[in-house]
Amino acid sequence: MPDHRVLLDVRGLKMHFPIKASFFSKAKNFIYAVDGIDFQVRKGETLGLVGESGCGKSTTARAIAQLYKPTAGEVLLNGKDLTKLPPREMIEARKNMQMVFQDPYASLNPRMTAGDIIAEPIRIFQKRGLIDMSTEERNDRVEQLMEKVGLSRFFKNRYPHEFSGGQRQRIGIARALALNPELILCDEPVSALDVSIQSQILNLFKDLQDEFGLTYLFIAHDLSVIKYISNRVAVMYLGKIVEIADAAELYKNPLHPYTQALLSAAPIPDPKIEAKRKRIILTGDVPSPDKQRPGCNFYDRCSKHMDICKQARPMLKEAGPGHEVSCFLYHKPE
Repeated sequence: MPDHRVLLDVRGLKMHFPIKASFFSKAKNFIYAVDGIDFQVRKGETLGLVGESGCGKSTTARAIAQLYKPTAGEVLLNGKDLTKLPPREMIEARKNMQMVFQDPYASLNPRMTAGDIIAEPIRIFQKRGLIDMSTEERNDRVEQLMEKVGLSRFFKNRYPHEFSGGQRQRIGIARALALNPELILCDEPVSALDVSIQSQILNLFKDLQDEFGLTYLFIAHDLSVIKYISNRVAVMYLGKIVEIADAAELYKNPLHPYTQALLSAAPIPDPKIEAKRKRIILTGDVPSPDKQRPGCNFYDRCSKHMDICKQARPMLKEAGPGHEVSCFLYHKPE
C-alpha cells in the first residue's frame, strides 16, 4: 500500500525544444512540449498520467529520467535534484529509477540475447564499481527475473525476434527490475499489445508492485487502463497538468472541462448506460505547442470559458480533499 512519503517530487518542470532553420542557425521558436508542471509520487503508489497524443506525457517521463535535459524545473528523487547532479551521482541515482518503454521491440537490442539484455544494467554498474556480483550470481539473477515476469529461464539465449510482443515487454520489465529500483517510469507499456495481453501485463505490474514495493509513474492514453492500475490520476493537456485526484474520485467527479470531455469519450461496457450517456464533443483542433498563451491552454475548445480564461493562466489548486484542478470555475484568479 502507498504511504505518505514522497519518492518523486516534480516542481516547475519544463521541456522546450528549439525550432531551427538549419543546424548552425539560432532557434527561431520553441516547441513547448512540457510547460511548467508540478506533481508528487508517493512511495508504493501508482500515479497514472493520461492525456491525448501529443500532450507531453512521454516527454515528461524522459525529462524525469534525464534522457532529455529539462529546460527548467526540479526533479527530486528521494530529496536529490536530478537536474543538478554531476554525472557520477546521476549514474548512481539511476539505480533507483528505471524505465519501461512503449515499443517492446524497438527498446530491445536485436543483436543481444534476452539474458544479455536483462543483465546489461548489472554489467554497466559492475564496470563502474557500483555493484559487487560474480558472474554466477548475475546469471542466477537473470534467471530469477525471467521467472518472475513469466518467462522460462531456458529462453535466455533467444533473441528478441524469437519472442512475441507480450514476451518482449516482459523482457523489458525484467531489465527494469535488474537493479532493484524504487521507481519505474512506464511509458505506455501496453499500448502496442493486444487487449488480452494487455491485461496479463497489467496484472504482472500489480503483482511485482506488491512483491517488491515498487512505485510507478504509469503513462497511458487508454482511460480504462489508467483506472485499473492507478491509485491517483493526473490529466495532462498541451504541456500542462489540468487535474490531479484519486482515481475513484476523478472518474466519479471530474471537474476540469477537458477531463469531463475525455471521460465522456471512453466507452462503458453496458449498453443501457451507454445509450443514456451524453457525449461531450470538443470543437476545434488541439492548438500547436509552438506558441505560449497568456491564458488557459484549453480556452479555444472549452464550452465554459470566461473572459478571464483568455487573459490569465489558471494555477493547479485544491478544489476538494486531495483533488486539484487548474480552472477558474473552481477558484478565483489572484
